[in-house]
Amino acid sequence: MKNHIKNGVVTLSMCLVTVYSVVAQITYPIVDTGVTEFYSNNSVISEPHVGDDFYGQDATYTGNQPSYTDNGNGTITDNITGLMWEKDMGEKMTYEASFSKSEKSNLGGYSDWRVPTIKELYSLIQFTGQVKGAKSNTLFIDTTYFNQPLGNTNIGEREIDAQTWSSTKYVGVTMHGDETVFGVNFIDGRIKGYPTFKKRTHSENTMYFRMVRGNTDYGKNKFIDNGDGTVSDYATGLMWQKADDGTARDWEASLVYSEHLELAGHSDWRLPNAKELQSIVDYSRSPQTTNSPAINPIFSTTEIKDPEGKSGQYPFFWTSTTHLDGVNPNSGAVYIAFGEGQGKMRNQLMDVHGAGCQRSDPKSGNKNQYPKYFGPQGDVRYVYNYVRGVRTIKM
Repeated sequence: MKNHIKNGVVTLSMCLVTVYSVVAQITYPIVDTGVTEFYSNNSVISEPHVGDDFYGQDATYTGNQPSYTDNGNGTITDNITGLMWEKDMGEKMTYEASFSKSEKSNLGGYSDWRVPTIKELYSLIQFTGQVKGAKSNTLFIDTTYFNQPLGNTNIGEREIDAQTWSSTKYVGVTMHGDETVFGVNFIDGRIKGYPTFKKRTHSENTMYFRMVRGNTDYGKNKFIDNGDGTVSDYATGLMWQKADDGTARDWEASLVYSEHLELAGHSDWRLPNAKELQSIVDYSRSPQTTNSPAINPIFSTTEIKDPEGKSGQYPFFWTSTTHLDGVNPNSGAVYIAFGEGQGKMRNQLMDVHGAGCQRSDPKSGNKNQYPKYFGPQGDVRYVYNYVRGVRTIKM
């Protein structure tokens, strides 16, 4: 049996493979979201059991619980991922300046600091946070270990204006041709693309960034097409549904579909949590540049039309994670956009946040009333999103 490796995907040269043993070494462990509460479409509920409404959401399944060590020298070690982090980010700076700082830093006696990728940075998010519009209630990062400032309201910033750069550039452009870098907002619990240059002020954009070192394999997938409608990622220890079923559902129906999915002889499928689903985003791909969704082509993804009827768009995919935001903080759930993160501004539909962004939609609503547009950037709300099931590989 001969194996071929291309673009991080292992394909098998034999048509029929009855046994394929892999010595599993998890190099990309997914840290749990930290969610322990259970939610309906609009409220906190008691723990649902098998067969109950809303069974199978984030808190139903317990993953690698967050675990950190404060090293007492300005660094924090993540005991799950093996990554070491800068505790205090310091002042905002430009994208280019973040690389210069990392290259020159000897924090903690180490000289191999770097700007984190979006997957490394997202490992720190916790969905126990809560935000109401532009005002923070609880941060989406463990403040016992990490110093996370808010936006400075004394100079006209909003509290949520405290985004953190990653090193990951968007391969497309956002807004009106803006060069864009992905970042995580630990104040409002989202991944978005942020411009490197502010056209209004004709100046370089500045944001926070947090240096990282260690485990240079983190965020790199090891996909295997199992030839039975499933794809295994031996970097994370997760098995995925290769093709979505082409059906858009609200959040509760997506939980039900995932829990009842039977595929490749397995019946323990579930709806992935936010961090599990983000792990399979391929940030080297986008509809603009590769005419594809932001996912490895080993997967099959239904193509859809955008709200204006233009083809070449790809769905948002639900996660099992509730996103605590707004007047009714229990009513929204996280999705990952594998197509463009579109919004409608000045009556023009455009890619506002980038393919691979993470936002949230209402969990339910009248299908005939969607899509709609929400917020200052006119975020597209589909509400009826797609599903890609996941299960844990049992070695």
